[in-house]
Parts: sequence; structure tokens; C-alpha cells
Amino acid sequence: MAHHRTTTDVLVVGAGPVGLSAAAELRRHGVHCRLVDRLPARLPYAKAVGIQPRTLELWDRMGLVRAVLEAAVPLRGQLTYVDGREQGRIELTMPPEVPYGFAALPQYETERLLEQYVARLGTVVERGTELVSFTQDRDGVTARLRTAKGADEELRVPYLIGCDGAHSVVRKGLGLSFAGGAFQEEYMLGDVVADWDLPPGYGVRSTRRSADGSTADVLVCVPLPGAGRYRMSMRLPPGFSPAGGPAAPDAVAHGPQGGRAPGLADLQAVVDRLAPRPVRLSGLRWSSVFRIGHRIVDHYGRGRVFVAGDAAHIHPPTGAQGMNTGVQDACNLAWKLALVVRGEAGPALLGTYDAERRPVGEEVVGRTVRHAVRGIEADPEDRRTLLLREAQLLVGYRGGPLSGFPYGPEEAPQPGDRAPDCAGLTTPVAAYPLRLLDVLRGRPGHVVLLYGSDGAELARAAAAARATGGLPAVVILAAGADGSAWPGDPSVPVYRDAAGEFGRLYLPGGATGFLVRPDGQLGARFPSADTAAALSGWLRALSVRPDTPLRDPVVA
Repeated sequence: MAHHRTTTDVLVVGAGPVGLSAAAELRRHGVHCRLVDRLPARLPYAKAVGIQPRTLELWDRMGLVRAVLEAAVPLRGQLTYVDGREQGRIELTMPPEVPYGFAALPQYETERLLEQYVARLGTVVERGTELVSFTQDRDGVTARLRTAKGADEELRVPYLIGCDGAHSVVRKGLGLSFAGGAFQEEYMLGDVVADWDLPPGYGVRSTRRSADGSTADVLVCVPLPGAGRYRMSMRLPPGFSPAGGPAAPDAVAHGPQGGRAPGLADLQAVVDRLAPRPVRLSGLRWSSVFRIGHRIVDHYGRGRVFVAGDAAHIHPPTGAQGMNTGVQDACNLAWKLALVVRGEAGPALLGTYDAERRPVGEEVVGRTVRHAVRGIEADPEDRRTLLLREAQLLVGYRGGPLSGFPYGPEEAPQPGDRAPDCAGLTTPVAAYPLRLLDVLRGRPGHVVLLYGSDGAELARAAAAARATGGLPAVVILAAGADGSAWPGDPSVPVYRDAAGEFGRLYLPGGATGFLVRPDGQLGARFPSADTAAALSGWLRALSVRPDTPLRDPVVA
């Protein structure tokens, strides 16, 4: 066995969207990582296809979103049919201050774009390389890998992240429980072209009811890039035999199953029965029989080893929550790992990953199971709240270990909440208004937003931020403020809230500061006169000394 000495800080196992996102964020924060995947190439399957507005916001801050927008198609809504009759449509319309809508992109395209992004940062996916086993001690993790050439390699790293799916080797190696179950029904999945005249951009859900009112049959179609192309899923007909695919060795029934894949005729037979109007299918790219499980681990990590995405939680595909939840897992963990690896935060910070993300996973598993059984229409929430929740814009960590103290109106964004985007920010040089995401794009670390009308007061607050952990500040002048002469540090960016949208969405009470975490959540909210004390409190929560600068990450 070769013993490989390396400067690798983190080993990421699994190069699906979650592992790629973890590697991307680690590299963006200046952390060296290796990314291995046991498969020899990307799978050409349109498995996870829905991309939520919150994921697009995260990819915007990374600088990836333009490539995604050019490849994806919009998800405008869903047409619902029961027993062949239209029951109305759900419009996926976001409030005007939300920068992105819902989108669809085949998983292989998402992986391609993320893989290119990670490669530009210096990490290439090591294909055909499998994690065989690992052990950990107080000082690090020893991983045993088998390479594409069949050689065994022993790798010593400080940290390991398992993004290796529902049958995760990392989860099993940690001995985590994976409580839950599986739906009895099996389903067929197909990536096909339909020649119907339904409006583009709309998904289709068509069901047949039994005599007792329960759902006897269901067809769900999600639009994909390409004229008339959809990913269709439907219950496996009683006469279809998948030819005895092997059962999962860990008894976790989730995802594509082995055995015979459905052909175009199998899919057409179900569509003939359930489609709202006659339609001919063609252009089958891929099909599979799949099962749906619903499970969640008891811990998102132990010691120096963590799990994210399907390795930590599996659930029905209702509302396209799975991949997006996993991407947020990765972003939450990566910035914390980066601070600890760089010696700027204590290892206790890593415990907040489980504390913040596992409650989110539990909520998503419960909600998607409920929607799968009764339909999204049965949810008691009002339509606006339901859409914001499906868009993952309501994910927050209030009451968590890093949420800090609330300040200002209760209805205002508070520590732990998503930092809302807003439009209408201007600068004397640009001839067009900017969004807050434009201001934050490419800044991988923490950012302090300082809002107010008094330039001298804001200049003092910006200096206090720089003196406390070296945190960078961005000043946002209220619409009516005199910003002709900025009295502070010329290196501090200054914008004007010309449209008043920042003030409307953030509800600042006078001069107010906001600490935006690297994952786009608010870490703290405070009167700007208390900038030093508030930021010192935040650094203590990270177990960082206030005189230890959180330096700007350097990708190396």
C-alpha cells in the first residue's frame, strides 16, 4: 500500500452536486481539498432537476450563476389534473425583491458546470477512486482509497466529508443511524420528449382517484431544456417486472434500482392512461425504476468526519428539495471548516453544522413526505408562505448556537435569517442600479453592511469593523443622505439605497449594522454605535479571539 504524504486539508467523497458544492466552497475559502468519486464518469441521468431560488442566490455569490442561467429553463408553475379534468394551476411567482425564480436543469448539466468551476479553482474530480474505509483520532482522519488503476492509497487528512449518497460508506463508517422507511410503491422515471401543446415551463401532475378518494395512479412531468422535453415519473404498472434487480445491501431503498429499465412503450402506456390530452412520446434519453425512501441521520457528523446531502437525509422528490438542501448543507459546513482549518476559529464551531442543518433536514423530510402523500395543495400554509418555503428562502437558524441577539422590529430580518437581496443600490460611477447580490458577489468571507444617514457615524462603525477581526465593511447610505463627501476610509465601498428597498426589506431603526455570513445568512444585527461589541460577540461565538483577523481567503 502506498503511503501518500499530502497537504490536503479536506477529503470530499462523492462528486455529485453536493460534493462538488462542498469542494467549490472550500476552494473558494482557500482550503486545499481532494474530491473523489467511485464512478468512472458523470452519469447521464436527469435525476435531480429542480433548482430553487435560494440555490441560485448561493451560486450567484460564488460567481457561478450566469452559467447556470444560460443552461437552465424556467419553472413557471404546475398544471394539476384529477381524473382528466384540470383542477387549476400553481403559479411559481416570487415577490419582486427575490432575484431568481424556479429553474430546471438536468443533474448531469449541474454537475458539469460545478465540475468546471471547481477545476478553475484547482481541484479536479478523481474519477474511479473509491473510499474503502477510514479511521479517525484526535489529530486527523486516515482514509483508505482504491484508485481507478486498482491501487490502494492511504491518505491522512484533517477532515473528511461524505457526500456519497443514500448508501454512504462514510455514514456507515461513522455508525450513524438512518431512521425512517420507504414507500411501498415503485416508480418509473423517463427523460423524454412529449408532443403536446401544454404551455412551456409548466410541470404537470395528473392523478386518477380510487373509489375511496385515494390516489390510484399518478403522472408527474417536469420540463427540461429542449423543445418538449420532460422528466416524467409514474407508478410502476402491476405487470412490469424490473427483472430482479439486486436489493440494496444496506436495506436503504432509495433512487434508481437495478434490473430492466422501462422502454418507451412502457412509458407511453402510462401516459396514454393519465395524460390530460393525447400525446406521443419520443427521444427517450434515459429511464429507470426507482424507489423513494425517507430517512435522516441522528448526527450530521462525529469528530472530524461529516455527512451532507443524501448521505444525511433522503426523502420524496416532491418540490425538488433534496439536491438544494444538500447544496445548503455543503455551503454551511464549508465556511466553518475553512475558518477552523485556517486556525481562525475553534473546532467547537464545527458542532454548529449539525445544530443548524439537522433541524432543516428533519423539516424537509417531514414536509416532502406529507406532500407526497396528500399533495402540496393540502398544505395549510397560505400560498405565499408555501412558495417561499419551497424556494428555501425561509430556511433560517433563529434560536441556534450562532443566531445572536435580535434587534429591531420582530418582523425584520434577524440573526439566523436569510439576508434578503434588494435592488436599487447606486454608486456615482455606475450608470445603472445594482442589487445587493452584485455587491456581495465574489466576497467569500463575512461582510458587514452598515446602513444610515450620517457619514461620520458610519465611518466610525466601518473603522470599528476593521479593527474587530479585520471584518470588511460596506456602507449603504439612506436614500436622503448627503453622500457627496465620504469622510471615512476610501477603501470602504459606499452605495446609496436610492430606491429605498434596503430600508424597506431590512427595516433598520436608524444607523444599523448587519453581519452577513459567508453562506448568505445574517450572523448579527446591531446599532452601528455598538459595532465593536456586536462583532466581538460574534467572533466569540466562533471561538475566535477578537484580535484574530478573519483574513480574506486566498485560493491557492
